[in-house]
Amino acid sequence: MPGKKVVKKAAKKAAAKKAPAKKAPAKATTAKTRTKRSAAASKAAPRDLRSVAVETSRNALRAGLGVYGMAYDQVLEQLEMLQSQVDEAQGKLNDRRKQAEAVYENLVKRGTAVEKDALKAFEDLELDALTDRTMLDEQMSKAKARFDDLRAKVTKTA
Repeated sequence: MPGKKVVKKAAKKAAAKKAPAKKAPAKATTAKTRTKRSAAASKAAPRDLRSVAVETSRNALRAGLGVYGMAYDQVLEQLEMLQSQVDEAQGKLNDRRKQAEAVYENLVKRGTAVEKDALKAFEDLELDALTDRTMLDEQMSKAKARFDDLRAKVTKTA
């Protein structure tokens, strides 16, 4: 019977181990002190467990509120940063608009001056002379006479 040998060896090993040291006997207590202690312990334990549970639940709620508060603060900071960027961009845009308006005004002034010059030059043109063949021939003969006079002057000086 191999099973009995194992049990005997286990029993021998258990006997060979040292037994733990025994505690000193407790002081004698009376029945009154025992009942007072047990009553106080039983009353204090439910209150302590209740207060611990209430405090733990409050702390969990406070932690959740803390997360909400931190998230709220971060959102406010990001909104402030975005607002400052928008204000900066708006300022740049306003500056560019002012510059564009100034350039536009300068272009209008220059266009007005060019228009006046063009009208003046247009008035100086003799459109009737261009359409009337006889007037054109007269102007051509005058121009030829001037060129002949200039040639004569140039050949005399040479």
